[in-house]
Amino acid sequence: MKPFLSRFAHGGPVRWGVTTPISFVPFLAVLVVLTGCGPSANHYLLIEQSLLAGDPQRAATIVEQTESEYGTKGRLLYEMDRGLVLQLAGRYQQSSAVFEKAQEEVERLYTRSIRSETAAFLTNDNALPYEGDAYEHVMINVVNALNYAAQGQLQEALVEARRIDHRLNVLGDKVKDTSKYRTDGFARYLTGILYEATGDLNNAFIAYRNAYDAYGAMRGWLKMSSPPSLRADLLRTTEGLGLSTEFAEYRQAFPDVTWQSRSVQEELAQVVMISYNGRAPRKVDMFIDLPISLDAAQLVLLNRGIYRSPYPRDRVTDSVLYGLSRRVVRIALPQLIPQKTRVAFENMTLTDSAGSSVTVRSEPVQNITALAEKSLAERLPAITTKALARAATKFGIAEGATIGAQHAAGRDAAPWVGLVVGVLAKGLAVASEEADKRSWQTLPDEIHIARAWVPPGQYQVTVRPSGQGISMTKDGQSVSLSAGQTLFLLQRVMQ
Repeated sequence: MKPFLSRFAHGGPVRWGVTTPISFVPFLAVLVVLTGCGPSANHYLLIEQSLLAGDPQRAATIVEQTESEYGTKGRLLYEMDRGLVLQLAGRYQQSSAVFEKAQEEVERLYTRSIRSETAAFLTNDNALPYEGDAYEHVMINVVNALNYAAQGQLQEALVEARRIDHRLNVLGDKVKDTSKYRTDGFARYLTGILYEATGDLNNAFIAYRNAYDAYGAMRGWLKMSSPPSLRADLLRTTEGLGLSTEFAEYRQAFPDVTWQSRSVQEELAQVVMISYNGRAPRKVDMFIDLPISLDAAQLVLLNRGIYRSPYPRDRVTDSVLYGLSRRVVRIALPQLIPQKTRVAFENMTLTDSAGSSVTVRSEPVQNITALAEKSLAERLPAITTKALARAATKFGIAEGATIGAQHAAGRDAAPWVGLVVGVLAKGLAVASEEADKRSWQTLPDEIHIARAWVPPGQYQVTVRPSGQGISMTKDGQSVSLSAGQTLFLLQRVMQ
């Protein structure tokens, strides 16, 4: 198989006129062996069941035990999945180490081998290394910053905050179209919280302002506006920095927002609760069967219609039918299936030793599903063009293989040899077509945030999701808070 691919990739002669049924075997092997791989749906189902049962340690073990399912092409995906479930299991240091590897992998994947491109063109994009979407790259830094924040290592968290800023600045320079994903409101917002938690009010204000602008730019497709707490942050930081003009502008823009001055909050402690809610969307195949003859059109319409995703068991039948027809070309495109959370908000209650309590309601700050939908929509035209070109190439190769086999077999055997080779080649061309359905599926659907400022002291923290949501955070967690301290809490809600 390797010599065959090497000749094809480097432009060497491939003389279909001398192909025989025996020498055709490498081509069949390429179509069969190089079809996509990656973590299975059952793999993610087991992870979700573990998280639903409140057992993130088990989820982390499942990812680690199924590393081989990701394969060498899914290394980045494995590291992202593993890094996130390790965080949920409270293994923050290990999670950070994995995310460091993920960031290195992102940089390494800027270079792609010719052989991988050739294999993908003969089969499908699953033969390529998974590079991740731009929003997933940003989320690597976001989740890693939260690793450090959860441990109280705010200076280390600021390193990730600066990486977020750099990544988004580079993305903004690269993507000029303001309607596309080129900035990230939540990522900017988190950096502002981290800067303010370390006393860097100037950088906090810049981050808050950038976050507010980002939410405005993304509002049309993100399906959420800037959180009220961010507006309060802008009022507090501009007042604290003495930026009278900016303060007046924000005061006029946010007349209904309540806020506390910086001088008051310096004497208080802050608790920041980050909640990962629901499940990220998953991708499925959407097959488009394109007939190139009237008889083939009738076959496609009778079989399932042009636009319909078959069940896995139907794909074998399709490959046989379309192989026999030899006049049907299939392309596969990814289709996103949302898995929206049923939890609209969480109530975080802090109860002190005297029994007095403060309750704050969380706000949605990130819509992962909307990010995934936007990313796919932006890439779909290129994916479709490539799929059409790939289908045409596979059809041409199969035609060439059929003709070559007929010539090699001689006049008497040519009809049946051509039929056999044609059915196999066209059928396998259809069977090998599959969309790239890989994505960072352990991410949530939404991210919520709740922030509470309270006097220093000992508190019991309780987080209650709305509706039927079940939190993995233990009720009644005891925390000791000092003046000026910012405590970060992370939780996962699967519903």
